[in-house]
Amino acid sequence: MKKQKKQQQQKDDETPIAKTALIKDLRKIIEKAQQAIASTVNAGLTLLYWHVGNRIRMEILQEERAGYGKEIVVTLSRQLVIDYGNGFTDKNLRRMIQFSEVFPDEQIVVSLIRQLSWSHFVALIPLKKDLQRDFYAEMCRIEHWNVRTLRSKIDSMLYERTALSKKPELLARAELDKLRHEDQFTPDLVFRDPYVLEFLNLNDHYLEKDFEDAIMRELEQFLLELGGGFSFLARQKRITIDEEDFHIDLLFFHRDLKRIVAIELKLGDFKAEYKGQMELYLRWLDKYERRQGEGSPIGLILCAGKKSERIELLELGRSGIHVAEYLTELPSKKVLQEKLHKAIEHARKKFEIDSIEETEN
Repeated sequence: MKKQKKQQQQKDDETPIAKTALIKDLRKIIEKAQQAIASTVNAGLTLLYWHVGNRIRMEILQEERAGYGKEIVVTLSRQLVIDYGNGFTDKNLRRMIQFSEVFPDEQIVVSLIRQLSWSHFVALIPLKKDLQRDFYAEMCRIEHWNVRTLRSKIDSMLYERTALSKKPELLARAELDKLRHEDQFTPDLVFRDPYVLEFLNLNDHYLEKDFEDAIMRELEQFLLELGGGFSFLARQKRITIDEEDFHIDLLFFHRDLKRIVAIELKLGDFKAEYKGQMELYLRWLDKYERRQGEGSPIGLILCAGKKSERIELLELGRSGIHVAEYLTELPSKKVLQEKLHKAIEHARKKFEIDSIEETEN
């Protein structure tokens, strides 16, 4: 009898634990299903908005009469609001028309709505350049940005800070197409210039050690500014060459590039001797740290300033070295726009000159 009571007591004791585990499992199952349903509904609504916008756009294009577009949108809106509610106001209909204009390929829309919500597309529609819009759309898809992150990236002019924006349109389009169809990243999609590091809260006078210490304190923020795919490996990585020790400031690995990334921090303007230093580090990493299946290590030299011609003459890209400025204070959007516009114009002119020279040769 005592034995039966003891066994019953053990069962009673185990019941709450078993119930807790069961509830956890059920919650997971239900929440996963809810997320899948919400995602399916969102995708369906987004595609509906594209079809509605595209159908109205086709109607407007067929009618050449001036003012017809405005008239038809207002007329349709009145009826659709009565039938289906405020989601079809004239303002929303115009947004749907714009949606179909800037994303004319239905198959591209279908591929994007697996990750992007209608709110993502609302943030993308106002962007004026096709490449700029496609860049943000693909980065959203691959890096799973929420709408807030997307808006933040657009406000920080991420696209204009990538090397991709400085390339001729045909070359930039080819890289974006590889990203879209093959999920293939290139360094020009990963690295940016300048990097905005105002979150480090550095004062006017600081040493390289202070710079590095601040990055380590704010490593999560630094990784966000570097972009998706980076993983921290080491600080002051010691390497020995000919019985002499050298130290690499920061070492990362980029998952999508499948390459080690060495970062050197410099307080002043870029100097030519930095190239030899970084080349030495990259050769050592290639020989002793690179694993099977990985690409060659690449380097990023972060400087307070740089001179374009010096960097161009050194042809750093051939050595897998990228040079970028860093900003310790967040500039106004106007100042940043002017700075990036000049850099983009300069880079594109150089591409044109190089193309002409190659043709002549």
